[in-house]
Amino acid sequence: MSIRFAAAQAVSSISTWGLKHVFRRPAANFPGKIALYVDPRLLANLRGKLTRGSIMVVGTNGKTTVTNLLADVLEGSGVRVVCNRTGANLDSGVSTALLHAKEADWGVFESDELWLKKMTPQLKPTYVLLLNLFRDQLDRCGEIDRIQDSIVEALAASPETILVFNADDPLCATIAKRASELPGRERTRQIAFGVSESMGLAQNTVSDATMCQLCSSMFEYDFRQYGQLGAWHCPTCGFSRPSLDFAAQNVELGERELSFDIARPQPNAGESTPARPIRAAFSGAYMVYNLLAVGVAADLVGCGNDAIQAAIESFDPKNGRLQRYSVEGRSILLNLAKNPTGFNQNLKIIEKDASPKAVAFFINDKEADGRDISWLWDIDFEELSRQEGCVVFAGGIRGNDMQVRLKYAGIPSKVVKNTQEFLDELAKLPHEMNAYAIANYTALPSVKSALDAAESEAGDPARADGGSSSSADDSSSIIAAAPEPARGAPRAVPQRSEDCLSTESPARDQERTPIVIAHMFPDLLNLYGDGGNVRILSERLAWRGIPVQVKRVEYGESVDLGDVDLVFLGGGPDREQKLASAELMRMKDELAAYVKEDGPVLAICGGYQILGKTWLLGDEEVPGLDIVGIETRRPGTSADRLIDNIVLSSPLATHPVVGYENHAGRTYLAEGVKPFGAVVSSVGHGNNDADKADGALCRKVLGTYLHGPLLSKNPEIADWLLAAACERHARRTGESAPALARLDDAEELAANAFMADKVGAK
Repeated sequence: MSIRFAAAQAVSSISTWGLKHVFRRPAANFPGKIALYVDPRLLANLRGKLTRGSIMVVGTNGKTTVTNLLADVLEGSGVRVVCNRTGANLDSGVSTALLHAKEADWGVFESDELWLKKMTPQLKPTYVLLLNLFRDQLDRCGEIDRIQDSIVEALAASPETILVFNADDPLCATIAKRASELPGRERTRQIAFGVSESMGLAQNTVSDATMCQLCSSMFEYDFRQYGQLGAWHCPTCGFSRPSLDFAAQNVELGERELSFDIARPQPNAGESTPARPIRAAFSGAYMVYNLLAVGVAADLVGCGNDAIQAAIESFDPKNGRLQRYSVEGRSILLNLAKNPTGFNQNLKIIEKDASPKAVAFFINDKEADGRDISWLWDIDFEELSRQEGCVVFAGGIRGNDMQVRLKYAGIPSKVVKNTQEFLDELAKLPHEMNAYAIANYTALPSVKSALDAAESEAGDPARADGGSSSSADDSSSIIAAAPEPARGAPRAVPQRSEDCLSTESPARDQERTPIVIAHMFPDLLNLYGDGGNVRILSERLAWRGIPVQVKRVEYGESVDLGDVDLVFLGGGPDREQKLASAELMRMKDELAAYVKEDGPVLAICGGYQILGKTWLLGDEEVPGLDIVGIETRRPGTSADRLIDNIVLSSPLATHPVVGYENHAGRTYLAEGVKPFGAVVSSVGHGNNDADKADGALCRKVLGTYLHGPLLSKNPEIADWLLAAACERHARRTGESAPALARLDDAEELAANAFMADKVGAK
């Protein structure tokens, strides 16, 4: 034993004792963190505690659930296990778990995607279990390419580690292909798992992988499960879902249960491989993948099906993941959702409950969550608007933003200050209404704590007798005080009664030809929730009784801009932007003519850059459309990004303009080109490091780096664009320009004011 290792163990023991006995705090991270300062080779020295090896669980969604369940399976099989059960998934958390443990057979460790490469060289895991990759915390993690590169580096540093991966995810399969080609890994086994047939799920709007990373062609699917998961193939280069070593078959999804069989479609010669039945008293397509991953890993380390099923049946993590409460007779389900894919799967669970229900969404924007919450606009909340008798609440630090997102999905909601206020509102509703609380990462602990306390207090007979529950007799007056339930995909109606109507009669408005919005390449340019701008524009027309048509111009399609009143361009990953830019270059003359005719354009981030003389494709400066007098250059690398909340003072708005920036390019305006606005917040940069201004205004073109999406908290900007669209519509059709009646923007302006104050706007 080295002196440094002995010293590291000593400081770990002291810090653990102090945290537990003096500060009364959990010791999940700090002992390992301080020990790593003393001995940077700590994990390598601790590896000897694991006599049979270790499994590292990595992926965007499901890590904690899979890690804990797998550890339960092993322990139920009589195997000694070390596990970082609390989800402390950096090297400090894994080190702490090992420091606190005695000798064990297996280590089962959850790992953050970007920290895997730091741990594998020392820990040399037997298996890396790769669950999935979805967009998550773009301001911290960056685009998915960066995460893929990091995982490949991790596997390169541990050549003997066996990769067990979700083959239904083309992003995971790409990692597997790259890893198989690494020097030293040519003979290392890889194991693919997936779901062999369609689960028949409705598809969501946004997918995180639409194109092949080998040849930049668009994927085709035999069937799709959710997100990018499914039976995929590239029609150009032939890259396709690998053959499955383990497959989920005969999947059945109920409201509160699921079942499937784990089969081995390609058993080794001489093997007898009967299917393993899996049954669970919870539902969700994503849980099929989680349980499949657990079953595969358990099989690889020699655990039987009885142990797997027993662990599933007794699985009750009490960590807020699919945790069910009973509060004064009401069922409340709490779950984590921290990115669009996870949120959409939670909505599917809620939708399976056909009865009237109450739902609360709690959204924070702390560092661990990611400061940028534009991903809310990639969630299909519109599905929830079709639920009869659904009462909805918005909470967390960014509850105002959540309320705005729900408003544009046609869902009235009430902002609650905290979980207790949600519970107080819930107590006014009939007890037969089930409730759901969905929280992102840092919001989850406080919601869980409040629900724990509520369940405990409700179980006290003394409190139960004097509870604030309401009888069925007065439920009608109680519901009247709660937010209006969503019914049958309604329109949100935010207009003030005295001025909500157009100057034209509704009958005359219905005779108008629609305002046409061209959403350019939404299948390619879909980062940061910017497609939400199109929804906001279309809804603000519909609320006024003005007909609107959104033309989604997807890759390979064309549009006649002579029939268009407003063009929207978003931003995307480099590969997708390359395809979109090639399409736009073919439209260059038509776009230029459209702009000269004062056709309005909203262009965000990559779309904004492409309009200029030069823009950035990866680290390369390439020619742009040269329609707006701007140039984009990169003084550093693609990792040198301008990322923060940002507030502008703009001539287009009387209120501050609030958004979020995340870009590596530095854009410079030609002489005479005006910026969209001046930066007035204590944080944020804008176009570049020096000018303290963002975006560009040229005729009716608005280019900007502001995500959010931009228009969600800035209704004046939305109406400026719509006014220009109405003027163009009048010119091209000969119809009179429809009036833009004033709307009630209380929710949008509340979210605007909250953020302007938070970031110190002058």
